[in-house]
Amino acid sequence: MTEAAFTTELLESGNLLVGPWRRPKQMLHAQVYDSHASIHDDATAQKLGFQGGTIEGPTHFSQFAPLCERIWGQAWFETGCLSAHYRNPAFEGEEVQANIEKPKPGERICAIGMTKRDGTEILRGTASIGGDGTDTALSRRLGELKPLGDPVILADLKVGMKTPRQTVKMDFDQHMGDLYPFSLKQKLKVITEPSAYYSQELNPWGRAIIPMEMLSVLFQYRAREDRLPVRGPAVGLFADQEIRLLRGPLFAGESYTTEREVVALSGSRRTESVWMRTTVFAADDKPVATMLLNMASIKDSYANYDQEHKALYG
Repeated sequence: MTEAAFTTELLESGNLLVGPWRRPKQMLHAQVYDSHASIHDDATAQKLGFQGGTIEGPTHFSQFAPLCERIWGQAWFETGCLSAHYRNPAFEGEEVQANIEKPKPGERICAIGMTKRDGTEILRGTASIGGDGTDTALSRRLGELKPLGDPVILADLKVGMKTPRQTVKMDFDQHMGDLYPFSLKQKLKVITEPSAYYSQELNPWGRAIIPMEMLSVLFQYRAREDRLPVRGPAVGLFADQEIRLLRGPLFAGESYTTEREVVALSGSRRTESVWMRTTVFAADDKPVATMLLNMASIKDSYANYDQEHKALYG
């Protein structure tokens, strides 16, 4: 016996399938990153020119799940992929709305977007199923990156560096650490799109599955143990993110192994970015999912930036 995946009311608007307006909850006020507060802390964010602590990017992935499930059904939970470039932050109390282009028959990749009430773009990208990862929004974006010039925070990091494998697991009541100071059970109480699939066994797999947004938490759970040569402390934010299921879904209470690799370095006037690809393995040592994450470090948040830049480059 199974229940419907979602009861979310969806609308059609021209060539778009549109979800309801939602107010995502901010659950990272207490996040500690390299022994300091993060971009999700109001005071820290305001010092860097933001209105307040930002909603973490992958929180928005939940609003796309009912849209993608409506289009692709069970395949969404098994080989679904969200690939997004974050354009602007959202803040607690603000309403945001997700949309996806309706596919042509048999189409397996569609454009997605999210906006605020005033039209501000939160993210843009693609949703897809069953692909090989070469046609997503971020695969295209990776191919267009300019090399990072004169790095300071990332001066000692090289493309191709890999981290040792780590074992990760997400139980319902498990506190997910300094980076994610909450549990799956707490998240499910405030998730924008509730689903019986997330908390019960009444689904095609007979086990509660982990929501797409919480896969980001699972995959990053032990990331601070990587000990990659990144200078700091500096405040970082997610600028681009892609989560791709290869043999999904992933289950609460099950152990997985993660391995990370530096696949690109890039930058902007305000940031230096490391692009990390996390590969996730099941007990059979075969990949079940991947995550591509652009973690952008804000130059102004690193106290020694100008001094070290001068020392490195004159």
